[in-house]
Amino acid sequence: MAVVDTVGGTFAVDLETGEVAPGEPFEREPEPVLNLPRVIAAAAVGATVVAAVDAKPPLLVSHDAGTTWRESGRGLPRGSAVTIAAADPDTIVYAARNRLYVSRDGGVFWTALAGELPEILALAV
Repeated sequence: MAVVDTVGGTFAVDLETGEVAPGEPFEREPEPVLNLPRVIAAAAVGATVVAAVDAKPPLLVSHDAGTTWRESGRGLPRGSAVTIAAADPDTIVYAARNRLYVSRDGGVFWTALAGELPEILALAV
């Protein structure tokens, strides 16, 4: 389940079905400080770090706490937020302007969730 803060309120989104329901406001996790250019948003859980950047592809992923990086998300639009599931660091949720994308394999493959939301500001899993 993802909780998404938008300009139109907070929503809960089921990552399996894409169903959207009203959600409760949440406290945003502090973003890691990264020495990368053009970072829009970032998240870290353990050694997994993901940065949404203003570039193509729009994501950089590290599985060694930022020592090395690989590009991810070819074909995805520019993003506004990213988060990693604490219980499963291979599950990453990326937010474009009004749509969520999910990777369950550490950012190798991405699936778009069907529903569109108001403009996304932040998200958490």
